[in-house]
Amino acid sequence: MMLSRAKPAIAPTPPVANASTLDKKKKVPKLDHFISVRDYTGAITILEFSKAIGKNDYDTQMWLGYTSFHLGDYRKSMQIYETLLQDANCDPLINLYLACCYFFLGMYKESDEAAQRGPTCKLQNRLLFHLSHKFNDEKRLMGYHQNLQDVIEDQLSLASIHYLRSHYQEAIDIYKRILLENRDFLAINVYVAMCYYKLDYYDVSQEVLAVYLQHFPDSLIAINLKACNYFRLYNGKAAEAELNTISEKISPAFRFADDLIKHNLVVFRGGEGALQAFPSLLDVIPEARLNLVIFHLRNDDIIAAFNLMKDVEPSTPQEYILKGIVNAALGQDQESRDHLKIAQQYFQLVGGSASECDTIPGRQCMASCFFLLKQFDDVLIYLNSIKGYFYNDDTFNYNYGQAKVAAGAYEEAEDILLLVQNDKFKSEYAYLSHLAKCYIMNKKPRLAWELYLKMETSSESFSLLQLVANDCYKMGQFLYSAKAFDVLERLDPNPDYWEGKRGACIGILQQIISGEESKDCFRDIIALLRTTSNPQVEYILRIIKFAKENQYPV
Repeated sequence: MMLSRAKPAIAPTPPVANASTLDKKKKVPKLDHFISVRDYTGAITILEFSKAIGKNDYDTQMWLGYTSFHLGDYRKSMQIYETLLQDANCDPLINLYLACCYFFLGMYKESDEAAQRGPTCKLQNRLLFHLSHKFNDEKRLMGYHQNLQDVIEDQLSLASIHYLRSHYQEAIDIYKRILLENRDFLAINVYVAMCYYKLDYYDVSQEVLAVYLQHFPDSLIAINLKACNYFRLYNGKAAEAELNTISEKISPAFRFADDLIKHNLVVFRGGEGALQAFPSLLDVIPEARLNLVIFHLRNDDIIAAFNLMKDVEPSTPQEYILKGIVNAALGQDQESRDHLKIAQQYFQLVGGSASECDTIPGRQCMASCFFLLKQFDDVLIYLNSIKGYFYNDDTFNYNYGQAKVAAGAYEEAEDILLLVQNDKFKSEYAYLSHLAKCYIMNKKPRLAWELYLKMETSSESFSLLQLVANDCYKMGQFLYSAKAFDVLERLDPNPDYWEGKRGACIGILQQIISGEESKDCFRDIIALLRTTSNPQVEYILRIIKFAKENQYPV
């Protein structure tokens, strides 16, 4: 039975440690090791320890600047390089390192000045290339573009400019060419995935991103992009859950991409906390300004949205679109033709551009452009091409329904407008008036009349009453036209309303005689006429008496 013992009764004597074993245990990681594995926190710890024991020489400072920069602490890196530059004999290349810090801190003017003081080299050309883009100096940008060479660093720089200028396919072509020759450059898969995300190919973006995540599953940037794809493919809850998987594992001391995560969480939560998070990020994350504008628009604060966008010189399709939307909203609110004209021009710029004309936003822009120009047949050409993507979208159906009404397609318009579920939209006069018109044109005047009855007394209900009165009259629906004119006459003793009611009542009488209306409508005619003290009433009543004498029950 003792043959089955798995654990020895007496612990074996541990072997005597030799000198080489002790050396391995006592071996302290070197700075080179941390740099090679990109553990910049570990590297900074070693360097700070060196400073603490008095070894604060030139090399230590240079490495501190380098590691701080790569850890994303550009301010600390900047301070180190500024101190080093106080020495007149320092390496002039430090000017370029400082310029890079300024660039990532958004201090583009200072970055440009520092870069110009640095030596002529590939790094200087790449940096000035990017600064030219920031300054929107096309001539200067093309000059530095010509100096780029067919080396990886220069090509990556060119691809990033393509990305920033929304030339995503051109950027993808460069990245794929580099990947073909350098399969181990896995991070480029993230750049390709970002381009596909911008092109609205979220499934493709996920597939490309998965290649990188297989090797680096804890990459914050990659997880953030995955969450953004989830947001587009599914919803905000799925995106937030994905982001939380990495956020829970991060040390509170780890601040990299903290602003980005804070921004995206607000977006994923449908704008919850926008006024607390976005204002401080306006000059940090470009999308923060755009998302704050969207937040204000959704909350009907058009002036706040306009003020945020009025000084923005648009450079991306999203910025052009929002400039258009803000001007359109303000133009409609203030009945300003100038703002509506500006909005129409912005929409036309986006929708007519080669890069956007076949995208969903591009077609929406062309539809909006033609909507403002009141060319509704053209509006429908574009909306018909994308309606499959917006079946349950209330905003799309609201606009689509209005365009159908304007084009005279009332049956389709009625079905589309009834798809709208948003209570705010359904209470707006524009929605009610278009739906009422559909009901009247589709021979359902009673439903149009009921829309009016559900409204509170206001200028809008008065306008809807006029629409029902006039459109029902045009369509020969005289009973509800007479009812509407009767209420209008009581609200405003305008002789036009009496004439409308009189004509509608006579129209009902003709329809009774021809058998188109029930004889019971006689009672309605008499009740409506007796609310008016016009002498013509008696003449009409005598006609009705004639009808009675001819065997019509009154």
